[in-house]
Amino acid sequence: MPSSSARSPFTLENIPFGVITTLKNPSPKCATAFEDSAVDLSRLEYDGFFAPIPGFPKNVFSQPNLNKFALLPREIHAEVRKRLIGFLSTDLSQDDLEKYFIPLVEVENQWPMATANFSDFYCSLEHAENCSELFGMKVSPNWYSIPTVYNGRTSSLKVSKDPIRRPWGVIQEETSPGRNPVMCPTRKLDFELEMGIFLSKPLPAGQILDIRHAKEYIFGFVILNDWSARDIQTFEMAPLGPFHGKGCGTTISPWIVTLEALEVTECSRTIPQSPPPLSHLAWKGPEERATFNIELTAKILSAILPL
Repeated sequence: MPSSSARSPFTLENIPFGVITTLKNPSPKCATAFEDSAVDLSRLEYDGFFAPIPGFPKNVFSQPNLNKFALLPREIHAEVRKRLIGFLSTDLSQDDLEKYFIPLVEVENQWPMATANFSDFYCSLEHAENCSELFGMKVSPNWYSIPTVYNGRTSSLKVSKDPIRRPWGVIQEETSPGRNPVMCPTRKLDFELEMGIFLSKPLPAGQILDIRHAKEYIFGFVILNDWSARDIQTFEMAPLGPFHGKGCGTTISPWIVTLEALEVTECSRTIPQSPPPLSHLAWKGPEERATFNIELTAKILSAILPL
């Protein structure tokens, strides 16, 4: 077995999916993570590991991204996960370890899925209230009835540890008598701790997706940092919303955690929604599976500030 790390998030209950490269092999390959190692899914597939799964097509994990796997039905995702858990639970031979396992310290994570576009949602009431106050506004009445969202800049998407360049933009100079606009680097670069969702398949144009079918379109989740240049954003917000202030970088954790792994966090809603959501946004399944109980934390590490 790979060496175990007590603090590793990559347990048998997790089994996330990602894309990796190494110095020895710069070609992207699909992988999962277990304890201190990445597990080469393309090599497992080549050796027939997934062949017993009904409906599993050829060359799924030999791709440079996870799109082909994500498109498969959730039942196949669950069977792949089940087989991997069984494999990783056994006493593995030295040959298996050498053939399929790569130490995570030798791995470079890559962007996991080919992404044509992404949307940024504004769905936390506390965050909406704080941001509205920051910009001298109140939460818009439509926020309570529809998902508030804008289309992001795909070219800004990055995997964690990729560097972020401090963005330049036009801000309103607060210290000048006329508060004249000036072009300069942002002085108020902010972060936002969020969750990102990778979709498994597209919704055909013109179709309406009822929330009861939403899980059929969700492949998995990542932690997401929506970098924000608040001074640039403040000056450009009216009338069409953010542009450069939100376009410098959107960083994600590189391993996609599937819905199956998060089933243990499903729970009932604790805060009633007011006003009640419209029919297509109203949860119609078992109440105990209405939402997720997931805690996120952030710590700021600085070269000039003590921990």
